[in-house]
Amino acid sequence: MSMGKPMANYAAAKRVGDFVFMSGVVAVDPSTRRAVMGYDDIPDEAREALHGLGYATGQMSVDVFEAPVVAQSWFVLERIRQIAADHGGTMDDVVKLVQYFRRLPDYALYNRVRGLFYAGEPPVSTVVEVSRFLPSDEVLVEVEATMYLPRH
Repeated sequence: MSMGKPMANYAAAKRVGDFVFMSGVVAVDPSTRRAVMGYDDIPDEAREALHGLGYATGQMSVDVFEAPVVAQSWFVLERIRQIAADHGGTMDDVVKLVQYFRRLPDYALYNRVRGLFYAGEPPVSTVVEVSRFLPSDEVLVEVEATMYLPRH
């Protein structure tokens, strides 16, 4: 799955000295310009990893409630991982996350997904509830990241 470039006219990331600042990432498939709305919108290996956390159960009565924010959480964090790799870093180099949610209770689901991307100590974190996101009301989470990557 190609996560693509930003849909608007801005940089996905910018290096300033030893830091890489990443623009806020939302779970919108750049090829369709539609928000990720469920487990069918992410790769099989992502669904398997999420199943290991108790998500992507295959039970519609459960998945229908969790799938949008869980799939969007995975998509956003995977995109941040890709941007980090494009700059020569890993998620362990991503030291700060600012996480925005349409519904603050969704943070609990997101936080479990975030554990798939951080084996050790989690990053410094800010969590904010907002009323809306661009490009649509289907977007439930946006994350901006800061990576510390000293030049050698």
